[in-house]
Amino acid sequence: MRVAVVGLGGVGGYLAAKFAQAGIDVVGFARGEHLHAIQKNGIMIKEDETETLTPLSAKELCEVEGKFDLLLFCVKSYDIVKSYQEIAPCIDKKSVLISFSNGVDNGDKLRELSDARVLDGVIYILSHIEKAGVIRKKGKLFAAVFGGDREATQLLADLFEKATLRYKIAEDIQTALWKKYIFIATFATLTSYYDKPIATIYKEHYDEAKAVLQEIAAVAKSRGVMIEDEVQKALDTASKLPVDASTSMHLDFQNKKVTELESLSGYIAKEKSVKTPLMEKMYKELRTI
Repeated sequence: MRVAVVGLGGVGGYLAAKFAQAGIDVVGFARGEHLHAIQKNGIMIKEDETETLTPLSAKELCEVEGKFDLLLFCVKSYDIVKSYQEIAPCIDKKSVLISFSNGVDNGDKLRELSDARVLDGVIYILSHIEKAGVIRKKGKLFAAVFGGDREATQLLADLFEKATLRYKIAEDIQTALWKKYIFIATFATLTSYYDKPIATIYKEHYDEAKAVLQEIAAVAKSRGVMIEDEVQKALDTASKLPVDASTSMHLDFQNKKVTELESLSGYIAKEKSVKTPLMEKMYKELRTI
């Protein structure tokens, strides 16, 4: 089975390294200094107090060749369409595609583009590129949740099993998507708005965090997805994270990079059927940064 991991950031880099360590035929796709460092030295995973350097076949998407059985899109949500278009020659109807990007509609984007088998999924992990060629994972949090076509889902499950990575096959994948989204959209917005880590948001802006969570739960309910119980669960999770843990969108704002503001804040702020005043306020102000 030939596997492609498109995007070697905090999520994709960690996954690709674990796959390579398990002897899986995996190719990672990245660009710039990060790609060059991986090609020269391998990919370094810093996890708690351990450091593991793993050789990894890494290329730019323009160098893509051959067919892939499984393709994991781990790019930012705004890059999914472009990334798919570049790697499309390596995809056929039997290929299995999944996006682990932030957002609830990434699978729909891929289904509009492809006649391959598309799964939906989410990953819970705190990780980021520390420097070129190096992924820093914080804490013990890791879990992948995915679902869809039964045969395709089993292929992906076998991959995670071989790499000894924790996963769960969801019977209701839409609810699973929104369960991840409610947390990341809330805290990506608040950490970026206040320029503070998640733990500080929990301590200093608890009421606002709860209100934004409730707004997102209301939007989900309007789509037939019931996640009201996730409001308190998200707050409980935030209270237990490392003191310096933040969100990728917050880091992107700090580093003056393109952000996932539209997928994580705008998607809720622009909702017409439900009032979302707090998200609207923060989204509008974040757009000016």
